[in-house]
Amino acid sequence: MYLKLAFCKLFYFNMKLLYSIGIFFYNLLIKFSSGFNSKAKLRKDGVNFTFETLKSFNSKHVIWVHCASLGEFEQGRPLIEKIKQKYSDYQIALSFFSPSGYEIRKKYELADLVFYLPGDSFKNAKKLISLLNPKLVFFVKYEFWYWYLRELKNQQIPTYLISGIFRKKQIFFKFYGSFFRKILKNFTHLFVQNTISADLLKQAGIQNVSITGDTRFDRVFEIASNRKRIEIIENFIKDKLVFVAGSTWKPDEDIIFQFMNLPGNKNVKYIIAPHEIKNENIKRIINLADKNVIRYSESNSENILSTDILIIDNIGLLSSVYAYADVAYIGGGFGAGIHNTLEAAVYGIPVIFGSKYQKFDEAKELIKRKAGFSITNKEEFNVILQNLIRDINLRMQSGKNAEMYIKENIGATEKILTAVSL
Repeated sequence: MYLKLAFCKLFYFNMKLLYSIGIFFYNLLIKFSSGFNSKAKLRKDGVNFTFETLKSFNSKHVIWVHCASLGEFEQGRPLIEKIKQKYSDYQIALSFFSPSGYEIRKKYELADLVFYLPGDSFKNAKKLISLLNPKLVFFVKYEFWYWYLRELKNQQIPTYLISGIFRKKQIFFKFYGSFFRKILKNFTHLFVQNTISADLLKQAGIQNVSITGDTRFDRVFEIASNRKRIEIIENFIKDKLVFVAGSTWKPDEDIIFQFMNLPGNKNVKYIIAPHEIKNENIKRIINLADKNVIRYSESNSENILSTDILIIDNIGLLSSVYAYADVAYIGGGFGAGIHNTLEAAVYGIPVIFGSKYQKFDEAKELIKRKAGFSITNKEEFNVILQNLIRDINLRMQSGKNAEMYIKENIGATEKILTAVSL
């Protein structure tokens, strides 16, 4: 018994040491690569200003919301908006780990302070939490930093995970994952998306868990309710059927354009919103087309009328563009993973995406409900899109299935706020 206890303590100490060494070398790598990597430079320079920014911040009644990147921000955003709406005397401190989140949302109007989270260490955690002095903390979906979470617990600051999602393959649930399970035990409560996540945590000895769903449903519903009307697109589509492909990458575009270049389907208008909108990439995409194509930035009420394909070459329109679609394609499924399917499904339309969707519960559920369709090659894409174009009953039923799925899952934000004492 004593031997086992001694071994566990030694193992835990060694894991903590290895963790701290790993974090140290990761931060060192960021500093080294900042000389030739723009993202690393942004993070290094941003972190250098964090403590100065915190020192000049007049903190009172602070709620700290931490997001890894932009995707997690979209999940945290409904919570921030609800807090500001219901509890206006609270300040929101918003932190990011990734430049892709910070650089886009550093001027977010509902945050009183936006900053880069410094590397996880005993010293940084002590200093940051002392300066920020939060009354309440929310970590969004991922980001399990040992020293920050330990210090928050030591100071008895209520700390919550929201929209959490867990899988059996994660290190928390391995026989050697005791150190990482202890990290999770620092949370006051974990609000997770589904039953699988809750069951895994409870089996691992973490009982302070509630299933509240994914706050992204609240976010996409809010966006759809306040979508922009886009006159150029209304002139472009007229009474035609509309196919919108959003957040696409090269493998997606190769498949999409071979279909669009086929003869026929003259009653269809195509809108492509690539993930990368740099000029050289837009030029490459335009060169794929055998039909009349125009950039959104160069379109007007006259030249749009003779165009078959419209390329969205700016940021911020896509969520409103989906509202004009009869069928949508979501990019990323031939790379790291598909982008946000809910952003399109909220408008009650069928969605198509590539084969790498297994980590996304919403994609699996859309497929199950026959509202989403996964493809592995251009032949499958051609068949599915052609069926959806020609069969109005299939298209309409798939769209209704998508709409019902969204409506059934709205409300996670309210559930979390009801459970948390403010």
